Amino acid sequence: MNRSCKLFCWIVLIAPIAAGQAQETGHGAVHRKHPPQDQALHEKFYSSWHMPDNPSLSCCNSADCYPTDIKYIDGQIYARRREDGRYILIPPQKVERNRDNPDGRNHLCAPPPALSPLDSVYCFALGGAT
Repeated sequence: MNRSCKLFCWIVLIAPIAAGQAQETGHGAVHRKHPPQDQALHEKFYSSWHMPDNPSLSCCNSADCYPTDIKYIDGQIYARRREDGRYILIPPQKVERNRDNPDGRNHLCAPPPALSPLDSVYCFALGGAT
C-alpha cells in the first residue's frame, strides 16, 4: 500500500476510533460499508488492484474503494462519490481495461472530498451491467 493510502486509512479508520468518535454521520454513512456477503470478495479485488495509468501504485483498499452508480455526460463517465453523492468525472486513463471486477458492478477508488478538493480518482472499474 502506498504512503498516501496508509495515511488516508489512518486518518479515516484509526484516528476516529482512537478518539472515541467512530460514529458515522452525513450522506455517505449509509454507503460506507460493503454488504457483508460481498466483503471478502471486495477485499480480495481491492487489495490486488493497481492504478491503470501507474501499475506500480495500488488503488488502495476498501477504505476508499466501493461500488458506485455512474452516468454518462457527453460521452464521458461520471461516478457517484459516496461521501457527498456528487458525480465526479472519471479520467479515461483511470479506467481499468485489463481486469474484470468481481461482481459486475461499477467500482470507484477515490479519496473523500475533504482530502482531495480537486475530485481525484485513483481507479475506476466499469461494471458489465451498464
